[in-house]
Amino acid sequence: MLTEAIGEALGVRPDRILSPVRGTARVALARQVAIYLARTRLGLSFTEAGRLFRRDRTTAAHACRRIEESRDDAHFDALIDRLDVAIAGRLATRDISR
Repeated sequence: MLTEAIGEALGVRPDRILSPVRGTARVALARQVAIYLARTRLGLSFTEAGRLFRRDRTTAAHACRRIEESRDDAHFDALIDRLDVAIAGRLATRDISR
């Protein structure tokens, strides 16, 4: 669900976000956003978020720092906010349907 929402927004296939290979800059950014939202929206630890995306905890921590620093840009910040809301909505829908 997380990779699908981010993939749609950033034009990256979900399987590329989960790939153990770095990929293009666009794929790496999508993965960093996914790790960041796994931490902030889903409450995962760096270790858990890293494991989810086949990375170690230091890579997950780096991804979160990169995204946090990039949020100084108003357009990027708005994108992250929209993705956060979209994921929250998908989570709420998923919880209701159970």
